[in-house]
Amino acid sequence: MICVSLGRARHKRMIAEHQYLVEQGAQLVELRLDYISRAVDLKRLLNDRPGPVVATVRRKEDGGRWERSEQDRMMLLRSTIAAGVEYVDIEADVAAQIPRYGDTKRIISYHDFSGTPENLEELHEAMAAEDADIVKIACMANSFSDNIRMINLCKNSKIPTIGICMGEIGMLTRILANRVGSPFTYATFSTDKKLAPGQLNWKEMNSIYHYETIKEDTALFGVIADPVAHSHSPLIHNAAFVDAGLNARYLPLRIPKDDLQSFMNTCSSIGIQGISITIPHKEAALQYCTQAESSCTGIGAINTMIFNGDERLGYNTDYRAAMDCIEEAFKIQRGTENSMQGKTALILGAGGVSRAIAWGLRQRKCDVTIASRTRERAEMLAADIGCRVVDWEERHDTKVQLLVNGTPIGMHPDVDNTPYNQSALNQFMVVFDTVYNPENTLLIKQAKQKQSRVITGVDMFVRQAAYQYKLFTGQEASTELMRKKIKEATNPVQLN
Repeated sequence: MICVSLGRARHKRMIAEHQYLVEQGAQLVELRLDYISRAVDLKRLLNDRPGPVVATVRRKEDGGRWERSEQDRMMLLRSTIAAGVEYVDIEADVAAQIPRYGDTKRIISYHDFSGTPENLEELHEAMAAEDADIVKIACMANSFSDNIRMINLCKNSKIPTIGICMGEIGMLTRILANRVGSPFTYATFSTDKKLAPGQLNWKEMNSIYHYETIKEDTALFGVIADPVAHSHSPLIHNAAFVDAGLNARYLPLRIPKDDLQSFMNTCSSIGIQGISITIPHKEAALQYCTQAESSCTGIGAINTMIFNGDERLGYNTDYRAAMDCIEEAFKIQRGTENSMQGKTALILGAGGVSRAIAWGLRQRKCDVTIASRTRERAEMLAADIGCRVVDWEERHDTKVQLLVNGTPIGMHPDVDNTPYNQSALNQFMVVFDTVYNPENTLLIKQAKQKQSRVITGVDMFVRQAAYQYKLFTGQEASTELMRKKIKEATNPVQLN
């Protein structure tokens, strides 16, 4: 079950949104009474409530907005119980001062916005002793191992427990709450009204992650990145899983650069079977593979890993997808030996995607030039792959048949920028922009105006995701569905 948190300054708004949520199928709503700007009118909020509620009055030190006295707060909490709310949220340090009454269930809670305590089990035991029906611990996640400890706490608890790791690192604890036996998890009413760090909105929880049907036997996959909240990979992979009727979920996994080893050592313990890998981990993740396809060692980076027992198998679907797109644009039959021989390419950028494309082109005997805003990175890539380097300022002086943008220039929200001057484009070029949000970057728009053939980031993104999906499931993905979902998500005009 998902508990949707409502925090509004006016009674009227809170009542209206509660009614709307119930009409949309919400089973439980948290009324954050500390958000109401004037004296709280419980009769108005509760007498004709459309569905069950959790009454919460949170102090500032616990992440709330209560500004009046603690005595008034305690009185309001007792009044909600007297009014017969279904649940009341009481902080552990004051639980003894608010006795049980009627049928109201007691959620005994603890919040830590700095980190996850080492003594989670002791803390949980003490909270359970406060006449708790449910123990709720919400702590800031600073590493992936914090998630592991919280998940294990919930799974092993004899009393119903809601264990949340806050922040972007801890989002998976919210999504997997049902799987580990929590009575419910928390979500926000809308994306712009988050009441706690890392909180997802309830529509995402339902439409992307299908929260209620995540069970103990659900296969888990995900994308590791830092940051990760912007990624559209969960959207398209989960849509493909649902379309195929597979009991699988794909999670957003924020892994800081210095936390990669901890993640690799522990992720399989919670059932993660495969991952997509993106910035900043593509190169570093290669060293954790027990086996990797030859393209990965040549490129020096992976973007996919499959966990098979003690085996960690590495793949690079960026490379495969990019080569498919390029050969199709040049009307070259796939599998043709030395298929790009005699052709010239300029790659802008020297990051992971540029490295994958450069390696693939060199394998096909293409003459490749690298231009990066960081000359040192370009020279390192060129030395590894075997290609030329030009200064960033001289990138327009190189006459090429294929232009590849491997930089983030032009990516949302920087949509009015381009890495390449339109005056240097022509009708004989293929222009490939790996940016997929938006699909029609300024570079792509200007290339079309110059009648260049184009490859968009959506073309590559969908193809690489489809390759990953097959590695994850052994099945072919519905690329039409994936393309539809990513186009909807990146459309600047969003219809609600």
